[in-house]
Amino acid sequence: MSKLFDLSNKRIDILKEIANIGAGNAATSLSQLLNKKIEMKVPNVYVASFNDVMDLAGGAETEVTAVYIRIQEDITGSMFFILPIPQAKKYAKALMNDYVLQDASTVKEMECSVLQELGNILIGSYLSVLSNMTNLMVNPSVPAIQCDMFGAIISHALIELSLESDEALVIDAVIKEEGHQDSELIRGHIFFLPDSQSYKKIFDILEV
Repeated sequence: MSKLFDLSNKRIDILKEIANIGAGNAATSLSQLLNKKIEMKVPNVYVASFNDVMDLAGGAETEVTAVYIRIQEDITGSMFFILPIPQAKKYAKALMNDYVLQDASTVKEMECSVLQELGNILIGSYLSVLSNMTNLMVNPSVPAIQCDMFGAIISHALIELSLESDEALVIDAVIKEEGHQDSELIRGHIFFLPDSQSYKKIFDILEV
């Protein structure tokens, strides 16, 4: 099996720079959405085998909330934002506030809506920076949200990528309220699964 992500230290630094700029933009959007000062950090960007990807989410049978976006145009592939169910509920509650006393069906619908928007902000911020830095067209699909076992959610994308590689690019994401350093609002993972041609395009441009 070939290794798609041939990451030198220089490439890791480039990916971290993109992720951190995207995190800053996402934090601005989340601050407006939550009406409080939010800061977002990217502790690490790294490559993980498919088995390690499963472990990061707590195992293939762990129930998670996943926001999925398909990427088209000059860069093609897919991205996932994965949150454990308790983290997803924590964020939804922080945003919904006064709505938590409404009937259960309304609350469930709103939870999905706010989590979908969270994933859209995080993934969209990253893709926007990537597009700006490479001048490549990036056309993300409308974000889809799903609550299921992690293995079931991500298996289709991994099967597609497994024809070329057995690795995925992982971007850690930690979101906190500013001034509350020891109190994380949420901690999740973004999985970036570009195809081999897109990966080559990105670094053909960024390493010049």
